[in-house]
Amino acid sequence: MKSVINESDLHHRYKTEIIATMENEPYAQFLGIKLVDIGEGTASAKLDIEDHMLNAHGTVHGAITFAIADYVFAAASNSYGKTAVGISTTMNYMAAGEKGAQLRATAIEEKKNHKMAWYKVKIESDNVLIATMEAVAYRKNHYFVPVEE
Repeated sequence: MKSVINESDLHHRYKTEIIATMENEPYAQFLGIKLVDIGEGTASAKLDIEDHMLNAHGTVHGAITFAIADYVFAAASNSYGKTAVGISTTMNYMAAGEKGAQLRATAIEEKKNHKMAWYKVKIESDNVLIATMEAVAYRKNHYFVPVEE
């Protein structure tokens, strides 16, 4: 019989390793996304907007807004040390991020079970909500931190 893994304990025991895994994400590093915090099923990050991140109208490109939302979704869904991958997202854009601003994204877990997890993400710029994301993750049968079963 398999033992039940306490993912809360794993999160706290291996938080440093989980943070290191998320901070070493190549695309986030390329964009300059900085992890601010990671908790059990939560994560937040920030990104300083640079000129090459703007669209033809001089506002933050939607792909940049999506990238930081996707990053905190990944961090939150992997926060227990169990490999999770995104299977569905819905992005809602409400306002444009401005040149020279900072984006801040926060993901919060709504529910999880052994195989799936659901998240809500908000993206703000200068304390103004500019976008939201609803996201679903598939939780694989693999932990990227040491687990004793």
